[in-house]
Amino acid sequence: MAIIEVENLRKDFKIAKRETGFLGALKSVVNRQFITKEAVQGISFSIEKGEMVGYIGPNGAGKSTTIKMLTGILVPSSGKVTVNGLVPYEDRKKNAKNIGVVFGQRTQLWWDLPTIESFELLKDIYGVSDTRYQENMDTFTEILGLNEFLNTPVRQLSLGQRMRADIAASLLHDPEILFLDEPTIGLDVVAKEKMRDFIQEINKQRQVTVILTTHDMEDIEKLCKRMVLIDHGQKVYDGNIDTVKAKYGKTRTLVVDVEQNGKELTLQGGSLIKEEGNRKWISFNRTEISASELINQITKTHNISDLTVEEPEIESIISRIYQEGFSNTEEPIQV
Repeated sequence: MAIIEVENLRKDFKIAKRETGFLGALKSVVNRQFITKEAVQGISFSIEKGEMVGYIGPNGAGKSTTIKMLTGILVPSSGKVTVNGLVPYEDRKKNAKNIGVVFGQRTQLWWDLPTIESFELLKDIYGVSDTRYQENMDTFTEILGLNEFLNTPVRQLSLGQRMRADIAASLLHDPEILFLDEPTIGLDVVAKEKMRDFIQEINKQRQVTVILTTHDMEDIEKLCKRMVLIDHGQKVYDGNIDTVKAKYGKTRTLVVDVEQNGKELTLQGGSLIKEEGNRKWISFNRTEISASELINQITKTHNISDLTVEEPEIESIISRIYQEGFSNTEEPIQV
């Protein structure tokens, strides 16, 4: 049974229409007019317990609005949403006990208090038992390395330390669902890897369902098998990441190191896109020619000392889809 059910979910915002000039401003006061912005337009999906799903799209696509409806912060204009059997905006307190939320640019910790005191306050707010609180703190301290800053005021933490503290705080009460909004934003490479490892561990060991919104496509690739892609408030894809790669990532790059012999490198089915000394980058469409066929062509005129085949990154694939539009890509995605 799905732990999250979303059916034809919509959210509209009424925005006051402003006219320029003094008379326009006066008219707006006397006879205010509104325009309607459709932030989310009939989105439907379901998420099973224990899934890790990437919920992605460009700025303004409706990601944050959807998450706010799932967490009970916003009331939908229409449609249905249930989270672990609850309607979030009708049972906000019960829903809050079932979920953990981490917003990369905000914090749920008390700014001027030592970090440990924020944890203790959250323990009391959620009614976590002393035994369970200590068990969770021991686990999170070991994995996330919290010891180094538990007695430091939150305002003095580095971004990486605060993010580690925030994700620990969001899991203190053993939520079944974790919403992560840009959890690795601003972190260095080492801190990002630690955060990803922790999220994977929590998902594996505790079967915590994770919904991840991020602009860092490496987060999606390393953490999620499934992604929901939205644009202008509408769902345009819901499925396996590998399926998107297979459909929209047909271009590969063959990188070869060849021994110079004065002969020209001629290719059929591949394009030389870059070269530095003996190293050459050759782009090809995997549906038209295989890497082995290209290699056979090269070996007829040159000796190859080393080679690799580079797969397209999901970020470049998504970027291409947004830039070209779904109707102009190889095939429209069916959902």
